Amino acid sequence: MPRFHGVVPPVVTPLTNDFKVDFPSFTRVLEHLIEGGVDGLFVLGSTSEVVFHDEAARKAIVEHAVKVTNGRVPIFAGVIDPTTDRVIRHARVAEAAGVDALVVTAAFYTRTNQAETIDHFRYVRDAVDRPVIAYDIPVCVNIKLERQTTVTLAREGTVAGLKDSSGDDGNFRYVSMDMADKPDFFAMTGSEIVVDNCALMGAHGVVPGLANVDPKGYVKLWKAATAGQWDVARKEQERLCRLFEIVRVAAGRTSAGSAGVGAFKTAMQLLGVIDTNTMARPQRTLNAEEAAKIKTILKETGLL
Repeated sequence: MPRFHGVVPPVVTPLTNDFKVDFPSFTRVLEHLIEGGVDGLFVLGSTSEVVFHDEAARKAIVEHAVKVTNGRVPIFAGVIDPTTDRVIRHARVAEAAGVDALVVTAAFYTRTNQAETIDHFRYVRDAVDRPVIAYDIPVCVNIKLERQTTVTLAREGTVAGLKDSSGDDGNFRYVSMDMADKPDFFAMTGSEIVVDNCALMGAHGVVPGLANVDPKGYVKLWKAATAGQWDVARKEQERLCRLFEIVRVAAGRTSAGSAGVGAFKTAMQLLGVIDTNTMARPQRTLNAEEAAKIKTILKETGLL
């Protein structure tokens, strides 16, 4: 098994009503996840609303996470920005804070191809002394990490693993097959609703935003799947699929991203983990009517 594996949630960043990072609530989130049995923490990912935080806030978030976690589980830090040199600056700050690995997307807004994307990852890896994880999320960066791109980067040692949020399970499977002879390489799915399937395909872990709401559920699911207890895994996955319906509650009134992360925050507020469900602007925060619908789903899935 690779060094990094299992359930590694992308950690929600709670905000105050005036859009500042709510560090007391953030501490509770970290403890909630660790007590839930997770195998690692991914701060400053998409679910963390990373692109809404400036450099000072990102530094404070990473340093706080490292301090609170105190080595109990590995910490991945997203160093996500449009261009290579800006990513490198974030990476050096995160490295100095003591994170265990760095999560890097392709460059975005700037229009680059697969060859330039390979160079982007090489430049970042050359600048730091931490494992780099390739983050495939074309819905946000508008470029897909093609199979050969990921395999090239992995085989030369530029990236240590893949966090796949592309929704392309076929490509995920091919990369896993291509890298099967390299036991140090790890592939993790970012899809909350097909974890059992991905485990059967040989995934080494899962990075589920919904685990902010129910970390114990994802730990139960992952343990059952990796033990070959497929009936148990399927039943827990289907319960989590019903819980995942919270992301559809605000669909239409908000964007898909706001509806998803906003639903996680709203559920966590209802569970007493964070103080507000405030979203970074211009995203819309879920309202009281939507919160009531989410509360019903939490009850139906055994969390309230």
